[in-house]
Amino acid sequence: MKNLLIAITFLTAISIKAQENTEIYVFDIATSENGLAFSNIKNISNDKGYDNQPFFQDNNTIIFAGNNNKATDIATVSLSNYKKEFSFQKTVGGEFSPQPIPNSKLIASVRLDTSGLQRIYSYNSETKNSEELIKDIPVAYFSFYDASQMLTSILSNDKLDLIFFDLKNNSHKPIVKNSGRSLSKIPKKEAMSYTAFNEDGYLDIFQLDVKDLQSYFISELPLGIQDYAWLNDSQIIIGTNMSILMYDLFGDGEWEKVADLSSFKIKNITRLAVSPNGKKIALVAEPL
Repeated sequence: MKNLLIAITFLTAISIKAQENTEIYVFDIATSENGLAFSNIKNISNDKGYDNQPFFQDNNTIIFAGNNNKATDIATVSLSNYKKEFSFQKTVGGEFSPQPIPNSKLIASVRLDTSGLQRIYSYNSETKNSEELIKDIPVAYFSFYDASQMLTSILSNDKLDLIFFDLKNNSHKPIVKNSGRSLSKIPKKEAMSYTAFNEDGYLDIFQLDVKDLQSYFISELPLGIQDYAWLNDSQIIIGTNMSILMYDLFGDGEWEKVADLSSFKIKNITRLAVSPNGKKIALVAEPL
């Protein structure tokens, strides 16, 4: 276990170091003749530290892992005034991948303590309390289907294993080994999606039906791409350098370029998040 914790700390440190100059940008989006039109860019993190993993808490609020005086904490930004706040009590570690727990006022986040211990916690902004959400499990990435069912990628040696948890019934089921970091609830479907590495070293996207926990192949991601977001229930978008590509489940089975963001002077787009109403997008990128 000691060696595993050292490995976890080392890998996380490398990941943060490689992305320490990332910023989070928010755009208005709309369909256009050429695909998607991006406008009204706003840098909502706007500092020189590590800012990553945005998630829309609602149509007007974004939470993300933000730099807070060289610590990584849960940041909240209202899109009405773009004010950034750190309203949760500081802990002995850093908080990553914050997401709201459905139908509650709680936020879930992966916490990496200075000791190397990595767990998922729930955070309450009113009481300032936090508690372990899944006991003694090294969760690396997660996504909620509802308040009690969630998909997680669990640290397993130097790889990730995908496990579906039912917190209400205190049960879990392994889904696949060697999974990726990008997990999501599919809009308007009783399903979630995840990535897993194939024999060629590429990541494939799969749909996981929640009722029977059966998986179905969707598409292979382009080489080097780890992150995606659902634009709606049938269209997936990814970022690659300065461009946005789209995969349409009812299209020709190819990733197509739908937007060029080079005019906004950003590069190396990675994580993306789409607002519930589909009118805004947040993405992680580096200033050009």
